Amino acid sequence: MMSRDILIQILDLARWTPSGDNTQPWRFEIVADNHIAIHGFDTREHVIYDFEGRPSQMAHGALLETLRIAASGFQLSTDWQIRINCAETAPVYDVFLTKRPDLIADPLLPYIEQRVVQRRPMRTTPLSELQRENLANAAGPNYLVQFFERPRDRLRVAGLLWDNAYIRLTCPEAFQVHRDIIEWGVRFSDDRLPEEAVGVDPLTARLMKWVMASWKRVDFFNRYLMGTIAPRIQLDFIPAMACAAHLLLRPRRPPTTLNDYVESGIAMQRLWLTATANNLHLQPEMTPVIFRWYARTGREISADSVINGRLGLLASRFEALVGVAQEEPFAFFCRVGQSAKPLSRSLRKSLSQLMVEDSGTQAKGRCH
Repeated sequence: MMSRDILIQILDLARWTPSGDNTQPWRFEIVADNHIAIHGFDTREHVIYDFEGRPSQMAHGALLETLRIAASGFQLSTDWQIRINCAETAPVYDVFLTKRPDLIADPLLPYIEQRVVQRRPMRTTPLSELQRENLANAAGPNYLVQFFERPRDRLRVAGLLWDNAYIRLTCPEAFQVHRDIIEWGVRFSDDRLPEEAVGVDPLTARLMKWVMASWKRVDFFNRYLMGTIAPRIQLDFIPAMACAAHLLLRPRRPPTTLNDYVESGIAMQRLWLTATANNLHLQPEMTPVIFRWYARTGREISADSVINGRLGLLASRFEALVGVAQEEPFAFFCRVGQSAKPLSRSLRKSLSQLMVEDSGTQAKGRCH
């Protein structure tokens, strides 16, 4: 029998799982001494980047993997299943723990809390053969990790991200997301991105805060004052060049189900924790992947037809960079490199804020 105190310790570690813009799309419930329910949700209704809930589903997978790793430190194994008849927008994951006296703690356990996002420039020191091998193997046999390391390749990625950022910064439907995810004037944030972690200098940050108060200001700056230039230089082009490599996580078969995207999240988290274990920092570069999802499924992201057209061109450029056809699936894109530890980071909601007590109430209207 597991004590509640042990389950609390496991969940307290698991809550450090990464999620898109620190949304933390989950709540925890201790159902029994050996049973934890993860009440997931997604943000597709109001966040354009949460395409069909896929990024949130990947975050759920990362959470399940983090929980498994955390449990291994207490000689507990985990098995999980998706509760039947739940809405895809609000899946419930039932996690069952079993005592295994011979279980060895996962080597990635010490890196759960150390893992951070580094949005600022990193050193261009090349990856060692051991680092490259560890990263290539981290995601498991069902995934391929493709590396973009040479200066020429990083320049091509920088060009891709430059064009990607233009779409991101000129899309009216993205404005509210950008406005709401930053907590201005702070170094740490429990539920958003703190200003100091965004990756721009203080003067640009002050200008961004003023401009982002309304879409009218954003549109004016973009049209007449080249308002996208400074953030694209600081947030996209320079970081794309200032790293050791960009990595693309590619599933060996196209994901089609909720379970497939959960599995991709598991692979993503193992890749990220492995990077941390190898003295590397990592920054997700997911919007090109998300924009490609829109383009290749024929979904429009904006009421602006010009922006929708740019998505298709960006997707084709991404595929040319990778050297694959349109039907090849992409799961996760990021950059890695060595750097000092960031001084600012997103924190997490307290465990008490993430706990629910009544699964019937939590799941009402979602599972039956």
